[in-house]
This record gives sequence, structure tokens and C-alpha cells, in this order.
Amino acid sequence: MYLTKETKQDIFENHGRLKEKTDTGSPESQIALFTFRINHLTQHLKMNKKDYSTRMGLLKLVGKRRRLLNYLQKRDIERYRKIISELKLRK
Repeated sequence: MYLTKETKQDIFENHGRLKEKTDTGSPESQIALFTFRINHLTQHLKMNKKDYSTRMGLLKLVGKRRRLLNYLQKRDIERYRKIISELKLRK
């Protein structure tokens, strides 16, 4: 499986607000996890162009990440800018 327990813990530790492995609820850690999953699904779809169910899942993940980014932008613009620069995302 591409997303192991250790991989998730690393993502949460690197991008969470509390810098702990247990910070799974902050928007920053969720955005980082969604970005990891989106990148993986994008690579999968480059090889399997007709996998429409995976494409729908990818679009749902992109929408979830966009909503979280919008929430973070409204709540705290500095945290939004920090996560955008860390993950190299742009609107």
C-alpha cells in the first residue's frame, strides 16, 4: 500500500501545527495528506487513462483540499501562506 502508517505520521509531524504525530485534525495536516494522495492518484492516472472511478475520487479530493484552503485563508492568512509555500501549491 502506498500510504503506510509511518508515512502518515511523517506527514502529520512535518506539517501539523503541534509538530506531533498525533496532530491529525489541523487544516495544515489534512491539506498535506490530501496533497500526498492527490499526487499519488495523478501518477496513477497518467498510466491508466481510462480509470474513471479513480478520476472521480481525485476530483473529490481536490475539492476537499480547496475547501480546506479557503477555510484557512479566511481564518488565518499567515498559516495559509505558510502551507502554500511548504507544499508548493498555488491557486
